[in-house]
Amino acid sequence: MAELDLTEFARSVVADTQATADAEGTTTPEAFTRRVLEDLEQAGVVSNTFTAYHKMHGHEVHGYGIGDSGESLDLFITDFQLEPLETKLTKAQTLTSFRRLLVFVQRCRDGLQQHIDESFDVYDMCEAVEKALTEVRRIRLFLLSNRACTANEVPVSEFDGLPVTHEVWDLARLHRHATSGALGEPIVVPFKPPLPCVSAPSSEEDHSVVLAVVPGQMLAELYAEYGTRLLELNVRSFLQTRGAVNRGIRETLLNAPGRFLAYNNGITATASQVEFVTGPDGEPSHIAAVHGLQIVNGGQTTASLHHALSRDKADLSHVRVQMKLTEVAPERLAEIVPKISEYSNTQNRVTQVDFSSNHDYHVDMQRITRSLWAPAVDGSGQETHWFYERARGQYTDELAKARTPARQRQFKKLNPTKQKFTKADLAKFVHSWNQLPYHVSRGAQKNFVEFMLNVDKLPPRVDIQYCQRVIAMAILFKAVDRIAGIHRAGSHKSLVTTYTVARLSLATDRRVDLDRIWREQGISPALEAALHDLCPRVMKAVLKPDEGNHVGEWAKKAACWDAVSRVPWKTPRDLAVELLDHALDDAALAGGAGGEEGGGEEVALISVDEWYAIERWAKETRNLEPWQRQLAQFVGRRLELEEEVPETHAVQALHARSEALRLGFNPGM
Repeated sequence: MAELDLTEFARSVVADTQATADAEGTTTPEAFTRRVLEDLEQAGVVSNTFTAYHKMHGHEVHGYGIGDSGESLDLFITDFQLEPLETKLTKAQTLTSFRRLLVFVQRCRDGLQQHIDESFDVYDMCEAVEKALTEVRRIRLFLLSNRACTANEVPVSEFDGLPVTHEVWDLARLHRHATSGALGEPIVVPFKPPLPCVSAPSSEEDHSVVLAVVPGQMLAELYAEYGTRLLELNVRSFLQTRGAVNRGIRETLLNAPGRFLAYNNGITATASQVEFVTGPDGEPSHIAAVHGLQIVNGGQTTASLHHALSRDKADLSHVRVQMKLTEVAPERLAEIVPKISEYSNTQNRVTQVDFSSNHDYHVDMQRITRSLWAPAVDGSGQETHWFYERARGQYTDELAKARTPARQRQFKKLNPTKQKFTKADLAKFVHSWNQLPYHVSRGAQKNFVEFMLNVDKLPPRVDIQYCQRVIAMAILFKAVDRIAGIHRAGSHKSLVTTYTVARLSLATDRRVDLDRIWREQGISPALEAALHDLCPRVMKAVLKPDEGNHVGEWAKKAACWDAVSRVPWKTPRDLAVELLDHALDDAALAGGAGGEEGGGEEVALISVDEWYAIERWAKETRNLEPWQRQLAQFVGRRLELEEEVPETHAVQALHARSEALRLGFNPGM
């Protein structure tokens, strides 16, 4: 990577972190920690993370997390500098940071929480760490820094019989992660000794296929190390042991492990590069190493092996799993892998969901938002974009294309970093509005999986109005997040925010005017005041879990939403007068999907003169968006020429007409 790219990235991280800290009224190290943890959680590196700062003589910690499988305890320490390029993070500093984290673990084991006030976030952290030490199988220590680190890998150590691994996420690694275009760093797996394989000749140059048999123990250990990162390109999520296939897998592993190869369909995997050992004929005979390993079908098999090993203590020494491994050229991964995943998926009858960036939903979101101008509301007259990052690193890539400093400043002016949002952010905004805060609280990756399942069940019509309303949800969510910070939600701010948005949506029957939020690019004073009243009430319910639950675990349960939904709160009068007459239901938010087929016929029932009148009225009053005014003229012209109006245009035109009527347009005048 070019040094200039790394320098620009370092400056961007500092600027974004400072802006976030100022907006949320927090410290820059905390804002940086949250930023990195969100990225790592989206990548499947960590899960269930919380920030909580504590420092005393000998120890320091900035956050913690408990892995989804409950096998790993993760602890984080942060090194954030306002001038990250001035100095480097030395090996001595790195080792000191890890040592301070481990001292914190030791003091939690020895009852540190007894000396901390129960109302502090740190109390929850100490309690969670002390409990986890009796349940987890390993400890992972993370050093997060916006400086370049000079240390090589830190060797594995031990604490009370638990292996302790060390990960440094420094400036260079964060930059690679941000610009890779992938969800996570490539998984590299060496096979020692090399794994025997059979090559399957292919007439296609962009891929090759080999067949092999993998030890079950190895697959279980891979899942233990990488978790769902192995399944980033899988079309389904692991369904625990509820499905019949998983119960069958478990029973075979426990009762007839030697027959597993005969009974199980095996796994389908892909790799960006495979190192082979070749035979006398020059054909691959053994696999020496795999780079960029992804299991695109067989996620249930892999996770079931892991659970049988870790929970049931099953002996997997006699278990073998067949593997079809396809080496795919890196530039063709996004195109070919979803097809491999879909076509090889025959074990269950499941909803086909493509979690890759090339899903039509995300492609349409990007296409529309790139050309969608947000109204200028700061008096400058400068309209801007909300930049939807369909694939990781798109924003950084686009910024890099603007090669001169002047062009980069112009790009940031038109695409402010505060208006950048990812697929995981989108799922969080929509699910909060749709009153699914317990899904949001389960983490970025799990929430995204549920979101895509819902998209598959009721595919939205992704048009201009849909994108505007989703962005309005984003504006609302960010406003609530700021308010939660003001009310000192602390390390649980993300939980309080999603539950507050959901409670508002419930109390108003989704009648908050998202179109107004879009037009004004902010929330009204009445809505702001209402949220200041609502937020502490929600926070009280979220932060008081039922017996035996930690706050983070409590927020993941539907019971928590049930408790929050019963929090007494009535919509204030000032807000009530701003609400819409009818709820914005799923069909309305879908821009016509699910209930507005035949829009072309309905649009033809409205006279040509009325469409032209809407166009003139909108031009005089400036009450509609320019594209809506032009659309009214377009529809009128098509009808005048007795030509058919395309369905997508018809639906959008009907929405524009409804908006005009609501804002005072009178067809009779």
